[in-house]
Amino acid sequence: MPNRIPSSYSTRNSGLPRTVPLRRARFWLVCLFFIVWLGAIAFRLFWLQIVHHHDYIDRAQKQQQRTFEVAPRRGILYDRNLHELAMTVQVDSIYAVPTEINDKKSAASTLASIVHTDPADAPTGEDQIAARLAKNNGFAWIARRVTPDVSTKIKSLNLKGIYFQKEFQRSYPNTEIAAQVLGYVGIDDTGLGGIEQKFEPQLHGVPGRMYTAMDARRHILGSTESEPQPGQNLVLSIDEQIQFMAESALDHVMARTHADNGTIVIQDVHTGQILALAIRPTFNPNQFRRTTPALLRDHAVSDVYEPGSTFKLVAYSAAMDAGVAKPDDMVDCQGGLITLAGRVIHDNQGEHPGVIPVHKALEISSDVGAIKMALKVGQDKYSDYVRSFGFGSRSGVELPGETRGLLRPVTKWGPSSIGSIAMGQEIAVTPVQLVSMVSTIANGGIYLPPHVLMSAPQSGAQPAAQPQPSPFKPGGQLPNPLPTGAHRVISTMAAAQMRQMMEGVILYGTGKDAQLNGYSAGGKTGTAQKIDPATHKYSKTMHVASFAGIAPVNNPVIAVAIVMDNPKAGGSYYGAAVSAPVFQEVAQQVLEYLGVQHDEPVHAQKTPPASGKSVAEDDHGDSPDVNALYAAINDLPSDDPLRQQPVQQTIAQAATSPQPPAASSAPAQNPATTVSTPPSPAATPPTQSSASVIIPTANTLKVPSLIGLPMRQVIVIAGDAGLEVQVIGSGTVREQAPAAGTMVAPGTRIVVHCAR
Repeated sequence: MPNRIPSSYSTRNSGLPRTVPLRRARFWLVCLFFIVWLGAIAFRLFWLQIVHHHDYIDRAQKQQQRTFEVAPRRGILYDRNLHELAMTVQVDSIYAVPTEINDKKSAASTLASIVHTDPADAPTGEDQIAARLAKNNGFAWIARRVTPDVSTKIKSLNLKGIYFQKEFQRSYPNTEIAAQVLGYVGIDDTGLGGIEQKFEPQLHGVPGRMYTAMDARRHILGSTESEPQPGQNLVLSIDEQIQFMAESALDHVMARTHADNGTIVIQDVHTGQILALAIRPTFNPNQFRRTTPALLRDHAVSDVYEPGSTFKLVAYSAAMDAGVAKPDDMVDCQGGLITLAGRVIHDNQGEHPGVIPVHKALEISSDVGAIKMALKVGQDKYSDYVRSFGFGSRSGVELPGETRGLLRPVTKWGPSSIGSIAMGQEIAVTPVQLVSMVSTIANGGIYLPPHVLMSAPQSGAQPAAQPQPSPFKPGGQLPNPLPTGAHRVISTMAAAQMRQMMEGVILYGTGKDAQLNGYSAGGKTGTAQKIDPATHKYSKTMHVASFAGIAPVNNPVIAVAIVMDNPKAGGSYYGAAVSAPVFQEVAQQVLEYLGVQHDEPVHAQKTPPASGKSVAEDDHGDSPDVNALYAAINDLPSDDPLRQQPVQQTIAQAATSPQPPAASSAPAQNPATTVSTPPSPAATPPTQSSASVIIPTANTLKVPSLIGLPMRQVIVIAGDAGLEVQVIGSGTVREQAPAAGTMVAPGTRIVVHCAR
């Protein structure tokens, strides 16, 4: 009988195949779970460690360490003798960690009461400090670069969360000296004007960094620092002493004339280096918050003006070089009147020169003479001379904001443009261009680009070698080889002829007030009308008075340009009266300072005409009032004994007295003579007096009668009498001041008005 398997056994065996696959499924499910879990972790780690690695590093650094930028020491600006014009000193800056300050409002009030010393410094006000603290960041500035006194007061308070950081501060030890040349720096030590701005990368250097580690309680654990690279030191061609002389002379003329602004540029004629560049009004770069944009403007390179008669030197130079004229040639000035393309151009009213030597035409600044010189040269060639002198293009001087001036291409000149440009109209120049033009004549005809740096700075921010002083030495020679941009403009002979003619302008012409004591000098005056912005026409009340000169004549050392914008006081706006005396003052001092040998006899110092009202200028034809000219020429300086208080009281009494006192009415213990002051034109005739001044009788001279005499005889008679003469016009004497018979001091300048 066959064996049968029990049913129970059969049932157990049939379930076995189903158990094994179930266990495998569970295994793989668990594996899948762990795989997903590990994948998520890996993805999260990838997200944190790879994708957002830098973000979390930055957050950790912010929590664990502070990073400070360590400013580099800014390069020093020296004058040519290595006197520091701009330097850098270390001062304290104050910052806060707001998270450490509990009462931020009280802290802001306490800090502002000490650091807010300047009302113009808004960031140090209480509200501004409180706003920065309220942001609750890890860092907030309280005040940058404070004075030692302020720093000491804050440190004595020992406030929680207030810290100090050493920073560099720019300092200008001479305050306003050469301010527009140097410029100034902002709160972040960035140059914002002048040389500071022009060479910002070289001067600034490369900043370093300081890393400070902190624990959870903000305790400093340690720090590391990367050293900053200091900026380059630059040596300027400016001579600090000459700069001071120029600025002092400019202050004097600004006080006398109340001009809108004034500029003096002094240049070494043999190198083109600028020895002084003075501008008024000016500013103190140590107090830049009080500076206005108008004060920052460098008028020497950024402003242009019509040069007027100073530009006539170009026409005469071109004629000399082209061989179409010589100083002793005769030129027909046609009675001071010429018609050019239907336009009538005339010389000064009262000036009617006929056929005169070329040098005389320059001395009296005849417009007709200058126009004829340009016409002889020809329009195209004359335009080439103008551009060769540097006009119409940037000079390349190392100052920001330089303009090229205004000079149209010759193809756009009008029919009468050559005449206008020959006498300094229809063209606009800068003072730096003007001084470079006379330097070209002075050095023998070579144009040298002007410079304010002794040498070009190195590229990049690496500090240069220790600079060496380069004191200015008179009597230098032209560089060999010539620097880039230098070129010959006129021949050596033409330059020599021009120097002699320029000397004649000062000796016999419109520039007599520029004469030096012991030195020869040459130059040219100029007075130009300004354009009225409202009418776009020439103004009858706004002028630019200028003078450009060289000294000494035979061996020139310096060239000087003086430009006074819109002089309003002093009785005259002419370049001969306003700017020529400034040349006399500054050139005399500079030549003496440099030790230049005298090439003329040294005479006793005479009282200079201080008011600048005296000289009739070449660019305007209004006949001057002779009596007013006399009063201006003989106006005494403020320190003269006759201007002291007793004399002033006498003048005041005389002016208010109904009858001028007679000479016999003076006190017996003080014998005196009555000297009549010149009346106004609308008052009594010149032979009468409207007021009297009492002066001592000692060393007085009697004024001779000069009416009706020719000029040559006038000069002889005045010289024999010990008096000087200022001649206005030409021909015979029609008026004189003071009147004949007046008692005056020796050396007094008599004014005579001549006419034909």
